[in-house]
Amino acid sequence: MSPVRRFLPLLLLLAATAASAQGQTLNKIRKTGTITLGYRPDAVPFSFTSPEQRPAGFSVDICERVVAGLIRSMKVASLKVVWLPVTAQDRIDQLTSGKIDLECATTTVTLGRQARVDFSLITFLDGGAFLALGPQGSGPKTSRDMGAARVGVSAGTTTEKALRRLIADNGTGAEVVTVANHVDGVNQLIAGKIQMYAADRTVLIGLGVNAGRETPLQLLDIQFSYEPYALMLRRDADFRLAVNRELAQVFREGEIVGLYRKWFGQFGEPPELLKALYLIQSFQE
Repeated sequence: MSPVRRFLPLLLLLAATAASAQGQTLNKIRKTGTITLGYRPDAVPFSFTSPEQRPAGFSVDICERVVAGLIRSMKVASLKVVWLPVTAQDRIDQLTSGKIDLECATTTVTLGRQARVDFSLITFLDGGAFLALGPQGSGPKTSRDMGAARVGVSAGTTTEKALRRLIADNGTGAEVVTVANHVDGVNQLIAGKIQMYAADRTVLIGLGVNAGRETPLQLLDIQFSYEPYALMLRRDADFRLAVNRELAQVFREGEIVGLYRKWFGQFGEPPELLKALYLIQSFQE
């Protein structure tokens, strides 16, 4: 028997398995009439729980636009949208286990994560920064001024990894304190249990605004990482393509600028780098 004929059944099985994996998410959504979206309750202004106890934010709006497009492209009358909260620690497990179909928050694209999950086109660019107590301008000016400060960070995030590298490189002796979520981190900062809290810069702006004017929080002028955000999904090329078709249209027709102004308009127009990113990703069919 020739080597090709000997391994033909195995090759056919592998091909069938790969084919069955393609489109499984869209088939599931069509069959159940439901799409389940994950969101972060505490990642203002990207993904959070509103005062009306509903998911809200820039990433949430993008996902709702993607769902509206899927309804049209799948030629179904409607889809039931179920929102489930996720954390930095369990978001990948909730996705790979099938509890959610798409995550709509502040997850950074990394090669390590791509070993387990897939990502959409990039939806935002951000970077790690620090929040501290005190009036603006009174805190450390550079990362080398951190001294032996206790610095909080949400556990299991790319920000935690970048922060540990920063401290190891600058040799300041600062201590990393992991917290459960952003709200916990800000509460510990206000209580004096930590001197600085690290997270993505735009998230820190939202946390500072939510803390109110009575709390003297300052955003330090230090950025120590680069964080490209995207929607996170399971390994499924057909579903990824369907999501990216909708995102490309959002970028191409300028809808993304309206969403940016809605959530970040008080900070001005989108930076040139972000506008260039949206333009580059506005692919045609």
